[in-house]
Amino acid sequence: MEEKNFTNMREFILLGFTADLRLQIGLFFIFFIIYVISLFGNITLISLICGDSRLHTPMYFFIGNLSFLDLWYSSVYSPKILVTCISEDKSISFAACLAQFFFSAGLAYSECYLLAAMAYDRYVAISNPLLYSQAMSPRLCASLVAASYLGGFINSTILTSETFTLNFCGNNIIDHFFCDLPPLVKLACDVKERYQAVLYFILASNVITPTVLILASYLFIIAAILKIRSAQGRFKAFSTCGSHLTAVTLYYGLILFIYSRPSTSYALERDKIVSVFYTVVIPILNPLIYSLRNKDVKDAFKKMLDRAKFPK
Repeated sequence: MEEKNFTNMREFILLGFTADLRLQIGLFFIFFIIYVISLFGNITLISLICGDSRLHTPMYFFIGNLSFLDLWYSSVYSPKILVTCISEDKSISFAACLAQFFFSAGLAYSECYLLAAMAYDRYVAISNPLLYSQAMSPRLCASLVAASYLGGFINSTILTSETFTLNFCGNNIIDHFFCDLPPLVKLACDVKERYQAVLYFILASNVITPTVLILASYLFIIAAILKIRSAQGRFKAFSTCGSHLTAVTLYYGLILFIYSRPSTSYALERDKIVSVFYTVVIPILNPLIYSLRNKDVKDAFKKMLDRAKFPK
């Protein structure tokens, strides 16, 4: 079979979820509702954190940045998914595919680093609560967030440049609903050892390393909690980590399931379903996780509603 260079292709065809028109319309409304709720939830959480002085703490600074990432992350995928569901034109241009791949990878890797920074923040808060505000200074918090973005997008640049210079054979059909790594690798004529080495480097630097940092942080957190004498104090200390643990488990579990396997074991139909969760569902879950379990956020929301009902 004659090899084609991927960079010479002008567009690609996204097969999406199904060819059934009625099912496509149903999926359109489902994804539209999820996207609107995701936008509302993350924008509301960011507004609460920015507008309420009680939430101007390191922990909420990180939560606000996580919501910003989720807001941007869902917007990378959802508009194209919605168009694909209701349009007969399933094509995506080369430039749009590259941009979607680059930003999705950059945001995903940035979130991995940010979750690790949030684990460190929880460790400092529990192990040394009296000096927490001094230890987690605004400068340090801003530096951790900036490093998360920088690390995420540097690695995304490496992966995008390596992926979009692979040689691909045959048609330009992507059996997925967005330009993701597994279906693109499936189209490659040959995946050389150099590219495999890049994938292992990306996995190690963006997933394994933050995972190790998170696990180390929680080992120290557990050790600090065990030193607390009262059961109520231990429960209160550990409850402050509950939301973060839930977010980490959901996000890293799905990421590792999709990207930590060899390309020969990809099952695209199964991976499509899993991909829906980390591209569309996770951005809507995080604001719920950090608001429903958090009294300060709920109080700030009630205060915002009261101001809206009774403006001065």
